[in-house]
Amino acid sequence: MQEKINQFTSEINSFQPKSNDELESFRIRFLGTKGIMKDLFEAFKTVSAEDKRILGKVLNEFKQMAEAKYQILKESLETVEKSTDSDLDLTLPGVGFEPGGRHPLSLVRKEIIEIFKKLGFNVAEGPEIEDDWHNFSALNFPEEHPARDMQDTFFIKKGGEKGDIALRTHTSSVQVRMMEAGKPPFRAIMPGRVYRNEAISARAHCFFHQVEGLYIDENVSFADLKQTLFHFVQELFGEGTKVRFRPSYFPFTEPSAEMDISCSICKGDGCQFCKHSGWVEILGCGMVDPNVLENCNIDSKKFTGYAFGMGIERITNLKYQIKDLRLFSENDIRFLKQFQSEMI
Repeated sequence: MQEKINQFTSEINSFQPKSNDELESFRIRFLGTKGIMKDLFEAFKTVSAEDKRILGKVLNEFKQMAEAKYQILKESLETVEKSTDSDLDLTLPGVGFEPGGRHPLSLVRKEIIEIFKKLGFNVAEGPEIEDDWHNFSALNFPEEHPARDMQDTFFIKKGGEKGDIALRTHTSSVQVRMMEAGKPPFRAIMPGRVYRNEAISARAHCFFHQVEGLYIDENVSFADLKQTLFHFVQELFGEGTKVRFRPSYFPFTEPSAEMDISCSICKGDGCQFCKHSGWVEILGCGMVDPNVLENCNIDSKKFTGYAFGMGIERITNLKYQIKDLRLFSENDIRFLKQFQSEMI
């Protein structure tokens, strides 16, 4: 039996079929139900117990070799047939790859950053999971402020050495970290994702993106703030865009204001997006409250500063006239394809 196996092994190794018919004949002869492999295993039953230990291993290796050889030859013939298929037209152009594009929020975020970089602002970033001090207390939020309530904030852990741990509700926490780690002057913007416990709708979402800015130095005034933001609006929305400031309240700025621009959709004539007022609010701003400066070990009698914050989704809505916030996070290819040509 050993001699027969050696003979068949040599025959299998030298076999090179030229067609599927030859390969099928090989399979039937060696691996078929009435083939050589079947006969060898039948003959193995009559071998003495001592020889079975040696021949059993040889016979199994022979079977595995024959099956592997058949599989290799089969795949090789299939490849050759595909490459010589008469239906294959080699003159046809290849299938190209469809170019991708940036997400509209990424496009607007980059454009906002570039505008402020030209004004000397650096980019600062911080963690999305924050403690109570950096997210609330250092920013002059009183204990009873509604933003601390569960209806507005996603709390992760209540209590502890650093107070409550939560998903940050604004990127103002990055301002606190920056002021604690350095000394004035500061001039930076803080882009990032923030979280609010709100019902998801066409005008609101439980997470969104912000860009906040901070400038602290000696003799910084509200006039500096207005001039910076006016320049920003003209760069982003074009010359001729009108701006107005309305008094408002934020715990971390005093005085505080909200800034409106003339609606870029209806050009100030009035539409559903601007609620027929001709104006759209795009950001909140104000002079940094002295308490915030003192909380960060900055002398409020020597230094002053301004801060502002805007939602990137709101800016993107105006720039591209998108009316539903949910489109930004649903990954609808039909929506995203509209921005493939935007490569700024």
